[in-house]
Amino acid sequence: MDVGYHSYETESTHTAGKVITCKAAVAWGPGQPLVIEDVQVAPPQKMEVRVKILFTSICHTDLSSWKGENEAQRAYPRILGHEAAGIVESVGEGVEDMKIGDHVIPFFQGECGTCICCRSQKTNLCQKFGVNPLKSVMVNDGKTRFSTMDGNPIFHFLNTSTFSQYTVLDSACVVKIDTKAPLEKMSLLSCGVSTGVGAAWNVANVQPGSSVAIFGLGAVGLAVAEGARVRGASKIIGVDINPSKFFKG
Repeated sequence: MDVGYHSYETESTHTAGKVITCKAAVAWGPGQPLVIEDVQVAPPQKMEVRVKILFTSICHTDLSSWKGENEAQRAYPRILGHEAAGIVESVGEGVEDMKIGDHVIPFFQGECGTCICCRSQKTNLCQKFGVNPLKSVMVNDGKTRFSTMDGNPIFHFLNTSTFSQYTVLDSACVVKIDTKAPLEKMSLLSCGVSTGVGAAWNVANVQPGSSVAIFGLGAVGLAVAEGARVRGASKIIGVDINPSKFFKG
């Protein structure tokens, strides 16, 4: 999909600063079927970004959350989804590193850059924007940016909520990507690929000549394999109980 910056900038001038009505897959309770319905998405506030989601994928975390596994305390209704790619529709006050029309991917593990964890060399589990399974509102004002057509709140999920045509994110939870990158493939960078490559680079710290064994060859496992390959591993061993995953396309 080729979406030119200038054409989208023109389109966004009609929606910036306004509430947008769009479609979203809403989870009304643990294990209940997602319902595609109209929702309202408020404009971004200070240090927030509103993104038009063009592609989103499903991660097992979405599935386990939808089923309600260890999720009893979460607020409902809410919009799931955390792997996606899209285009910036508008930005809130103070956002200087993104503009209308930028191609972006959301990510659930944001970084404020100033807390003790962000400044640590051992972790990036940000105290402000890190993963919080109970978080359901925006950091800025403790409110949600989603609502039903009659004004009732719909809550956020993992800093992202990408099962919606539009979503609002903290600017710390969005990263700009090259406009030449295919957006339909970039959504995997939001979680699966970054998790796997990060495991190879930052956790295992694979070195040239290493032998690497990977247990489980799903999206994350394959990303580990690619991370190990890029790092120069001499032997990469894949282990899985599903023989179809050994097929090379």
